[in-house]
Amino acid sequence: MSTPTTSEILDVASMAIAVFESQGLRCCLMGSVASYMYGVSREPNDVDIVVLSTVYSQEDLKQMLVRQNRQFFLLRSRNPRATYRVLWSRIPGTSKRCKVDILIPGILNVPTVPYRHIVMKRRANRTLPVMPPIPQLLLKLQGWTDHRASPRKDMREKCLLDVHDIDSLLEELQQMNLRIDSEDVKWVPKSMFTAATETLKKYVVAASPTTIYDWRALGFTVPDRTAALRN
Repeated sequence: MSTPTTSEILDVASMAIAVFESQGLRCCLMGSVASYMYGVSREPNDVDIVVLSTVYSQEDLKQMLVRQNRQFFLLRSRNPRATYRVLWSRIPGTSKRCKVDILIPGILNVPTVPYRHIVMKRRANRTLPVMPPIPQLLLKLQGWTDHRASPRKDMREKCLLDVHDIDSLLEELQQMNLRIDSEDVKWVPKSMFTAATETLKKYVVAASPTTIYDWRALGFTVPDRTAALRN
């Protein structure tokens, strides 16, 4: 089965967002689609949506999409122990399909984003709501850590893609002149910055030593590579 194009993936994201907004729910994109909307060159391969709700579970939200739009459907997970179903979207006029992950705050350390901080980004003739840039970067850094520690080879192989996305996103953020001590990010949980600071001790050694000064410019305290190696 061929993979969806970036345009088709963005269409799926738009359809899902429209359904949630029709039900009075605010949401934003994260993951590879959000990185793409910020200017990262790598094309996304699925859709990750954070629905800012404390009322509905992830499974409730999946069912909502399936009920409201016939393009969405659920399949059993390949993991026989899983109690959840995997959400997909058909690509109209093709045999292709796109995976859609629905998250809510608290899952995978996703923060509760104040509505006023949701960022509207335009790319490829679409304007979509995305995770604010600094938490988006920190969540991608967390993803690198999780993939690196995974016992699964296919997960560990994602690390190279993670590094490309993180470094590209870091470059985009520098052009925005953002810092982690600015007023606009005071809502971000301190635990995210603490975790990122610890992760960076490994990241600048094992993955991307040339970005040390970029992280410092963002406001992080990052040791020199030799000091990080001692730790």
